Amino acid sequence: MGRLRASRSEIVTTVVVVLLAVVAVVALWPGGGSGSSTAPAPTAVVPVGDSELAPLRAAAALEPCPTGTGPAGGPLAGVTVPCLGAAGTVDLGAALAGRPALLNVWASWCEPCRAELPVLAEYAARPGAIPVVGVAVRDDPRSALRLLADLGVRLPSITDPGDALRAALSLPPALPVSYLVAADGSVTMVDPPVPFRSADDVAAAVARLGPGAAR
Repeated sequence: MGRLRASRSEIVTTVVVVLLAVVAVVALWPGGGSGSSTAPAPTAVVPVGDSELAPLRAAAALEPCPTGTGPAGGPLAGVTVPCLGAAGTVDLGAALAGRPALLNVWASWCEPCRAELPVLAEYAARPGAIPVVGVAVRDDPRSALRLLADLGVRLPSITDPGDALRAALSLPPALPVSYLVAADGSVTMVDPPVPFRSADDVAAAVARLGPGAAR
């Protein structure tokens, strides 16, 4: 009987150890190897008025959001989202129609995004670079604007409070992630979705996914 009790105790101990190991793996996935951050659980959206955002927008001094009325195709067709740097919304598919662009999805709570955003701004300032548009997701627009102001990054940026863009692109849970939008509206994710470490990395990804799109 003593040996049986000992065996049961060993089994219980083993099960507990295995469960703890599984919990640890889940907690670390997927940020461990790629340097990415996993999106937090969805929280209630707190409306922020334009009057509250106005001084933050002025401090961030972002470039204007893209505009256009071209024939939109691909998954971005019909996706309308708020502009982060100014009042109003952006019909993203129509605004980007007919030209390549790079969409970078980020958030102020994402540590790797903080290091990547200046790299993207450096690339965007290069002659011949395609436009780079930032997409702040699952984020408070006030926090997003403060981060961009602190970093001195003035990339045109939009937000996605209704998850319309998130659904259109089937965004993965980890950030940052970037997408090349072709002139015809087709969208290709930069894979593997690891943070860019230099402007050369960005240029190489653009050239690889869209030959002739940038020099």
